[in-house]
Amino acid sequence: MTPSALKEWDTQCQALTSGETALLIRKGGIMETHAGFEVEHREFLLYPTFLHQNPAELRPDFLPLLRDDPQPGRLVLPALAEVVAVHKVESLEQALALEPYQTLTAGAIERRFHYRGRPWVHALLLRVRPLREPLVLTETPEMLGCVSWVPLPDVAPEAGTPVLDEAELARLRAGVEAAVSR
Repeated sequence: MTPSALKEWDTQCQALTSGETALLIRKGGIMETHAGFEVEHREFLLYPTFLHQNPAELRPDFLPLLRDDPQPGRLVLPALAEVVAVHKVESLEQALALEPYQTLTAGAIERRFHYRGRPWVHALLLRVRPLREPLVLTETPEMLGCVSWVPLPDVAPEAGTPVLDEAELARLRAGVEAAVSR
């Protein structure tokens, strides 16, 4: 199996891996296809990136997680994520109602919603399982750039138990579904 990784701000990867959140709001990188971000994989590794990480777009309670890249040129993949639910949110009101469930400010959600003049975002609810040993790779030129999905070399990481139990994940799923059904 050749696994893929999803690039996301380091702060968001930390919040997901610690169980502080289980939701990502995605639009896509500047090098994505014209259609933008698509959920190409239902299971993937989290790829923490420090590129474009913007403290002004993070809710204040997540600012303590901000840090500089501890190992430039090294990629430390912390967790395996499985998509539990995905919603293409085409209402700004619904997108903004997701703010309490993830790390971004309302302004950041709105900016992503309107990015490239296409009003929508994807909301991904994830079951996250930290790796028993973080996977450490050397970043290659093929991994760089503003893309969401990165194919990885043939690796077989071992994931532990989910950071959120199924009851908590079900509670979050119900809240997210209520927000996107407004």
